Amino acid sequence: MTDYGHDLLFGTFITPTAQPVQQAVELAVVADRAGLDLATFQDHPYLPRFHDTWTLISYAAALTSRIRLSGNVLSLPLRQPALLARSHASLDRLSGGRIEMALGAGAFWDGIEAMGARRLTAGESVAALGEAIKVVRAVWDSSAVGPVNIHGEYYQVSGLKRGPAPAHDMSIWVGAYKPKMLRLIGKAADGVLPSLSYLKGGPADYAEINKHIDDSALASGREPAAVRRLLNINGTFSEFGRSFLDGPAEQWAEDLAGLTLEHGISTFILATDDPSAIEEFAAEVAPAVRELVTAERG
Repeated sequence: MTDYGHDLLFGTFITPTAQPVQQAVELAVVADRAGLDLATFQDHPYLPRFHDTWTLISYAAALTSRIRLSGNVLSLPLRQPALLARSHASLDRLSGGRIEMALGAGAFWDGIEAMGARRLTAGESVAALGEAIKVVRAVWDSSAVGPVNIHGEYYQVSGLKRGPAPAHDMSIWVGAYKPKMLRLIGKAADGVLPSLSYLKGGPADYAEINKHIDDSALASGREPAAVRRLLNINGTFSEFGRSFLDGPAEQWAEDLAGLTLEHGISTFILATDDPSAIEEFAAEVAPAVRELVTAERG
């Protein structure tokens, strides 16, 4: 049993579809009005059927009032880390502290390479992400003396002026599944963001995710609780279903509360483009999970 004691967050994972042109933004507005904590969007800029995710996040930030927004996850090979730091900090300040950073080391390399980025091996992509996190944190550290000078194998920053800092203590979440990346998260990131549909063994696989992160965090002098555990989820709301995440809202609440108490997962992001599912998740599931977890935590 592992519970890191984080506050619970609930969000939605919205497809950044380009047609209908306003659909993704309208769903973010639905999530905002429904009371969810996060609206997130996948990032595949090499696919013309999708909007550019950062442009979409910026536009959605202007049309929402309280919900936080994030990529899920941004493709690092297509986005320079120094510019990521500046763009996230700028939008965070403009939106009143409502932006989070979520990064991926790279997938779908044919598409990435077609856009002009360098193809990396799995090991290289992990190393590049580690360098990128250092660059981002250095740019945000506006109180440090002197410019940013980082001379890595994949990213070089020389004499860059620091700042601006984000409006709030912005998180860096990382999409990851394999040990080397999980160890990097334990050492340097603020959260892990896998998808349930990619866990071959289902939710039980999260125990191994936690082990790699926790061991690395402790070896790096960090508390394991410094790393938030997030999960993209999918399922079906139904009156009569009784399997995992297939049933009424009260069953969903029991399933998700169990994941918090057993695996420490504290952020649940529902993959759906159905406004009614977003509203039910916000109105029925989220408060019930919070109630169950609060009762168990005492």
